[in-house]
Amino acid sequence: MIDPSAIPPEPPRRKFLDWVLGTSAGALVLAVFYPATRYMVPPDAAESSSSSVTLPLSPDDVAPNTGQVFKFGNRPGLLVRTSTNELKAFSAACTHLGCIVQYRPDLAEIWCACHNGHFDLNGRNVSGPPPTPLEEFTVNVRGDEIIVGRKT
Repeated sequence: MIDPSAIPPEPPRRKFLDWVLGTSAGALVLAVFYPATRYMVPPDAAESSSSSVTLPLSPDDVAPNTGQVFKFGNRPGLLVRTSTNELKAFSAACTHLGCIVQYRPDLAEIWCACHNGHFDLNGRNVSGPPPTPLEEFTVNVRGDEIIVGRKT
């Protein structure tokens, strides 16, 4: 039978090495998972409280049968001048998956390139997967300024 007092005690440097390796492994896990988690969870972004925006274009800058993407708060907007010279504005985020839509002059429609969704010039979905119409904004022209606002 072996006497327990005959077994030499564990040296202190062994405990120190175990502690260093344990904390190193913990630091490695933290260094990998913390940035990955921060990347996957988007930061909170408050909705813009502004109900209107003055565009940095004059009405003459938008030719007939063309469209311009602009920033409306923290979301994109789309300004379209129809072939009849009427200015219309919509949210440029597709109602299907939020892709940015664009105006197609060859079709005279608003088009989402992600999944081939089509909207007419009243914002209604005509074909493709978008489930609901685009949000329409009001457009006011005052001299050389174009002011786009939310519909009430």
